[in-house]
Amino acid sequence: MEMFDTTGGADGSEVPPPQNVITKTLNTNYTLSWDWPPGAAGTHAVTFTTQYVPRYQLKFKKKKTNWITACNQTSHRSCDLTRFNLHYLGIFVLQVRATVDGQHSEWAQTEFCPDKEAALGPPSNVTLAPAGSDLDVVVTDPLTSNNTSMREHVPNLYYHVQYWERQADGQAKRLRINTTMVTLPGLKAWTWYCVRVQSRDDFYSKTSDFTVPHCMQTEGSIPWWNIFLYFLGSLLFFFLIVLGTIYGLFRCCKTMKDVLNPSDQMPSHLKKYLCSSPGSDIPRLLTPDSESELLCEGVTICPPPTVLEIHIPPAEELAAPPSGLEPNSSVRHSRQDSSSSGDSGVYSSGGGSSSSSALKHLSAVRHNHMGSDDIFKGLLDPERVNLREMTAHLKSQPEVADEGVVDVCV
Repeated sequence: MEMFDTTGGADGSEVPPPQNVITKTLNTNYTLSWDWPPGAAGTHAVTFTTQYVPRYQLKFKKKKTNWITACNQTSHRSCDLTRFNLHYLGIFVLQVRATVDGQHSEWAQTEFCPDKEAALGPPSNVTLAPAGSDLDVVVTDPLTSNNTSMREHVPNLYYHVQYWERQADGQAKRLRINTTMVTLPGLKAWTWYCVRVQSRDDFYSKTSDFTVPHCMQTEGSIPWWNIFLYFLGSLLFFFLIVLGTIYGLFRCCKTMKDVLNPSDQMPSHLKKYLCSSPGSDIPRLLTPDSESELLCEGVTICPPPTVLEIHIPPAEELAAPPSGLEPNSSVRHSRQDSSSSGDSGVYSSGGGSSSSSALKHLSAVRHNHMGSDDIFKGLLDPERVNLREMTAHLKSQPEVADEGVVDVCV
């Protein structure tokens, strides 16, 4: 081991070495710390130097020891050795000294074996997952400074699991597992449980702190009353949504109706001002009584046209001779008499075709029965309706639609 001579301090006294040199470790994170009297340096600043070397190199007395400086002339009371990746199964010698105004103290040394002295940390993460009425616990191994599993350095690593019912005051149940996943048995359905995990190694009796408790509720079969309450709740929820939607639409329609067609009447003084002078040039509102005057100038009511109805007797009456006359009386019938006779008594509102048919019918009657001239004179009485005058008069009258052929009585 290399030794250094110490000299006196600023006031001629020796510089005291650091005291209570210890290592603070967790997994593969190592920090060397120490104490030093604060008033020993007086008004001068004090610095510290930290070195380390594997212990096996000190056995070679003929070979100069090669100390590795970890922290040089630092004012802190600690030195981080993590970045040097000290072998977990190795043994190292650590030393530190103080320097005041160029004067050095003696080295304070200590041995350090990570495998034996390094503290074991708790699991880096614990996750709970429901498994019916049980709980699944998933544990993540402690991590090194390089974010690798500590199981690489501690092959016999295992976990101690504690779980308890959150509302109960009973003792927590314990469970040892060598894997990273376990299902907690014997749990009640729909009950809250809390779990915490601890890392352990029996070779050097290392135990870590427990993790922060994680709590979760177990599951199970849903009771019928719970399903019924869920159904009622969902039904009420959707009913309120539908009712709110209908009410909103109703209010929107009513608002639009009130905006487009307001129900408020015009004030009486304004209505009187606008409607008091109809003949003035001031614009005025239309009233229900004035709409008909704007649409129509005047209405004339005309009676329906009178239609003259003339009936023709049946053919049997025309065929039978009048009483007192002989059936063999001869009557001369000529085409000239029938054509010149103006009182034939035939009328048709449908036009000349119906009149011609009536005349042909009378000619046939006269030809068949050969009556006397007196009979036809009696039938063609001047007091009867003159066919020509009637025809001329009817032509001047307005046509009546869909009246058909009117029978003429001679």
